[in-house]
This record gives sequence, structure tokens and C-alpha cells, in this order.
Amino acid sequence: MAKPASIKIRLNSTADTGFFYVTKKNARTMTEKMVVKKYDPVVRKHVQFREGKIK
Repeated sequence: MAKPASIKIRLNSTADTGFFYVTKKNARTMTEKMVVKKYDPVVRKHVQFREGKIK
């Protein structure tokens, strides 16, 4: 069987709060690490979230 195109990733907050989002991305088209600006409810601000592995 072929590998699936989309993989699950974890978006970790750069504000070091421990908050994270889980999302999917297409590993074939987006080969670089994903960086998205999203809301962190712990610091109650929009901060950058960087891609990390799901353990």
C-alpha cells in the first residue's frame, strides 16, 4: 500500500505555555516545517505555532 499524503502534526506554542494544536498537512506538497499564527488561550494572545512531532 502507498503512504498517505496527509500526516498528523502538532503545532507547539512559541510562548512556552505548553499549549498545542493538532492538525494535518500534506507531506508531499509542504516539505518545510509549518509555522502558523494562532490564538494561545493561556497567554490570551495570538502567537506563532511551530510544527513538532506527535509522540
